[in-house]
Amino acid sequence: MKLGMIGVGRMGGNMTERLLNDGHEVVVFDPDSAAVNSLVSKGASASSSLADVVGQLNAPRTVWVMVPSGDITEQAVNGLVELLDTGDTVIDGGNSNYKESQRRAEHAVARGVDFLDSGTSGGVWGLANGYCLTVGGSREAYDRNRPIFKTLAPDDSDGNLYVGPSGSGHYVKMIHNGIEYGLMQAYAEGFELLAAKEDFNLDLGSIAENWTRGSVIRSWLLDLTVDELKKDPRLDALSSYVEDSGEGRWTVDASVELGVPAPVITSALQMRFRSRQDNPLGGRMLAAMRNGFGGHAVKKSTD
Repeated sequence: MKLGMIGVGRMGGNMTERLLNDGHEVVVFDPDSAAVNSLVSKGASASSSLADVVGQLNAPRTVWVMVPSGDITEQAVNGLVELLDTGDTVIDGGNSNYKESQRRAEHAVARGVDFLDSGTSGGVWGLANGYCLTVGGSREAYDRNRPIFKTLAPDDSDGNLYVGPSGSGHYVKMIHNGIEYGLMQAYAEGFELLAAKEDFNLDLGSIAENWTRGSVIRSWLLDLTVDELKKDPRLDALSSYVEDSGEGRWTVDASVELGVPAPVITSALQMRFRSRQDNPLGGRMLAAMRNGFGGHAVKKSTD
């Protein structure tokens, strides 16, 4: 099957390579010529624009968009919808807001173009391990493009799932990432407690590896933690500054909109906010109030 791939950075590049390895023909476009050239050396066809990608494909065409969420996705999807014909398909495999995907699907369908939103999980390990995919949109379009999804899914399982109408694929991925926030925070707190018991002098890496052997809390996240602790037993080379991609925020927004409590995910998101603050005002306010009502000792900023 021949398809176009828009955005061949690290994840999009790995996805393209996996498709090439399975015999698919892929036409690639990215502003980064080095990323394009790397994939051309592995069998992909280069293109100079969205129009060039479309021009190199035969109907019915499929173009996968793998770019950061926001304006760049909007421009890529809208540009492709204008260039494609009835029966063609645009797949957004990035972390777009599901509401934006619903709107983009309406615009595409009005012009006769199918739009699929594919939640894509697997990160930098997807080339070797495959990707977990949750796809929303037309069932017919999903079935037509199933060879692509099957190639990207893990070799030992059918790790792609049609989940429902437009927007549902990205909604499921959003909740997936919210759960990820909570799991990561729980591991982080647990290992901090282990390290804090200094009189035991616990080996965090050995404990983490032990927990991967049949424990009820074993997971791929824990496997990755083992790898990191082997390289740096107390993670001294890292800062505690932690970014968020936006998916956690959207998950908390959905919790409020639907009236469904999600305290663990919400707390995990708030902890990421706190990690990016240096001597925040909130903490200083707490110190000031304790000093004000009880004369409790405070630590000055110059101490």
